[in-house]
Amino acid sequence: MEGEKKEKLLIIEDDRFIAKMYQTKLNLEGYDVEVAENGAVGVEKIKSFEPDLVLLDIIMPEMDGFGVLEAIRDDDAINSTPVVVMSNLAQEDHLKRAKALGAKDYIVKSQFTPMDVVKKIQEVLAR
Repeated sequence: MEGEKKEKLLIIEDDRFIAKMYQTKLNLEGYDVEVAENGAVGVEKIKSFEPDLVLLDIIMPEMDGFGVLEAIRDDDAINSTPVVVMSNLAQEDHLKRAKALGAKDYIVKSQFTPMDVVKKIQEVLAR
């Protein structure tokens, strides 16, 4: 494990408490984690930080998660970045829209513990 490159994760989440909780948990799991507080900042951080995976909230100020997914899809430099949507919205149409825009998976926050999220990240990164 010594000298091995840590996998990089970007959390795009406007709720600071939730972002910090996941950042702490994922750091403990050995990931290099950065946080962006809204979608517009998140898209820029994807370009500069070059994460191995993005955890993306849907409801955010400035640019929502769907806008972020569209920006990722439309930018050849970052469109291969895997995204897992993490939202409180459990509606089927949100899930379908996120998947149509390229999300690899969709997590409803209230139904997943932080450890479940870690397992989902490991699953997506292994694909």
